[in-house]
Amino acid sequence: MLSRTDTGSARRADEGPQRGEGPQGASRPEGGDAVISEAGAGSVTGRLGRARRGGRAMLEGRPGLPSLAVDESRVRVVSAEVSVWRRMRLIWEYRSLLLNLIGKELKVKYKNSFLGFLWSLLNPAFMLLIYYFVFQVVLGSGIKYFAIFLMSGLLVYNLFNYATMNATNAMVANAEIVKKVAFPREILALSSVGAGLVFFFFQAIVLMIALAGFRYVPAWGYLPLIVPALVAVTVLSAALAVFLAAVNVYLRDTQHLIEILVGSAWFWATPIVYGYAQMDRHFVAHGLPAWLYLLNPLTDIVLAFQRGIYGKVYGGNPAAAHHSLRPGAAIQSGTAILAPFGEWWYAWHILIVIGVGLVLFVAALAVFGRLEGNFAEEL
Repeated sequence: MLSRTDTGSARRADEGPQRGEGPQGASRPEGGDAVISEAGAGSVTGRLGRARRGGRAMLEGRPGLPSLAVDESRVRVVSAEVSVWRRMRLIWEYRSLLLNLIGKELKVKYKNSFLGFLWSLLNPAFMLLIYYFVFQVVLGSGIKYFAIFLMSGLLVYNLFNYATMNATNAMVANAEIVKKVAFPREILALSSVGAGLVFFFFQAIVLMIALAGFRYVPAWGYLPLIVPALVAVTVLSAALAVFLAAVNVYLRDTQHLIEILVGSAWFWATPIVYGYAQMDRHFVAHGLPAWLYLLNPLTDIVLAFQRGIYGKVYGGNPAAAHHSLRPGAAIQSGTAILAPFGEWWYAWHILIVIGVGLVLFVAALAVFGRLEGNFAEEL
């Protein structure tokens, strides 16, 4: 004899799934697409059976449960295998989440700080004063308006440094989100690039104040080079950010290695505190082709910024020529500080860096896709 509760349960079992429901692992919201997880469908049926009936697909359920008929054109199968182009589309579709993560990173950085975002202006200002004192006052740099020369290069490198350093640890630092929430995880790394761009514009304000203070006029004819150069450093930073974020999940030493390479070695390998022409002459003096130095992509980007903002190519007394590596030697020798070429030379090198950066970004997304499958286990 069945109780009222048992009778109701039996009636519901006979009626099958309620409206909008199907076997476990498949759902069809009323009027919406049917979203079918391969793992979920497999756990219930052991296989995803399809039979055409009037242009519709049938999902086979367990014995005793009715099959779910859905329109094949409205079925999305969730799979771990996602192409690079699909990943790019997902990043674009989740751009609002990317913006929210950028905002979150900015707020966390200055959380409980009395001055807050004002530090974004004070940090580059203090850095500029320290470098100016060391290289201009103590070491006696002969580069006139050395502060402008220095800041035009630091502007680029600070963006690159912040983006790569913070993105490397993005997956590990957000392990709980990565393990529990489904979203394009590349966004975590790209949010560091976005935050770096925000700080870039804050530092650009400091540079404009310095230009106004010194009444310094940039090279207007070369100033438009800054726009493609900014695109180049952003694409390059994004490529390295996505790649390093994935690798660091498996090899945690990557984070510490990047602190040395990007934080120190790469900085001194880029003409920021010394002129490009100095290193060019030393390469030639040692029998090395000068173009080897341009294989560093940041060299091309920094040169474009320096040529547009600082603008001075030559200087100094030709009688004092020597091959010192001391900052300012190029000014004292009367030879070039920057690359003494026209606009198209700079533009061509920047376009090459953009092209290489795009290829690296696509490759980074492919590597990320290959490594992403075991993130939850590794974290």
